[in-house]
Amino acid sequence: MYFDPVYLIFLIPGMLLSFWASSKTKSTFKKYAQVPSRRGWTGAEAARELIRQRGVAGVLVEETPGFLSDHYDPRAKRLRLSPDVYRGRSLAALGVAAHEAGHAIQHAQAYGPLKWRSAIVKPAMIGSNLGMVIASLGFFIQSTGLLWLGIIAFSAFVLFTLITLPVEFDASKRAVIALQETGMIAADEAPGAKAVLDAAAMTYVASAVSAILQLLYFVLRANGMGRSD
Repeated sequence: MYFDPVYLIFLIPGMLLSFWASSKTKSTFKKYAQVPSRRGWTGAEAARELIRQRGVAGVLVEETPGFLSDHYDPRAKRLRLSPDVYRGRSLAALGVAAHEAGHAIQHAQAYGPLKWRSAIVKPAMIGSNLGMVIASLGFFIQSTGLLWLGIIAFSAFVLFTLITLPVEFDASKRAVIALQETGMIAADEAPGAKAVLDAAAMTYVASAVSAILQLLYFVLRANGMGRSD
């Protein structure tokens, strides 16, 4: 089967950025996981208190297995924190817990980008897999129509990654502000929590960049095939 070496030009930068972002997130979290917060809140306590103070009802905070597996499930209204965050009393734990609480607050306040992301999550997940398969098949059998169909399907995933950016950045901004306003961390501790969240945000940037580059590759190939037809 023929492999197009040009694809590597579009693939490798995204892969390298994703690898760097993932490594940066893990190393930054581990660094600030060794820095205890002076007020002594655990991540679970902080998350519960933040959503309580923001008037968010019906959201349960629970522990979930894994490392940095933290997430908010809007459909189940569950805020799930990894053991290091749920039980941790570090700046890293508080930063991540507050970030996830920020998502619960976004949901309760009907934050626009979060609603849009939730609306396209299923098409995006289908498009991320099926779109690539269809586009690749269209390219290999030299079918411009099939290639464009794959591009359209994969575009849903690209849109999802782009909408995710304001959702994540807003949650991080809310987290740092809320931690200081409630007195859970002091002003001189805020940079540590922010560093963890900034590093984590780069993983979403890397995902968006990777998706855009792959989409551009298929668009480039589709245009080239169209000119040769």
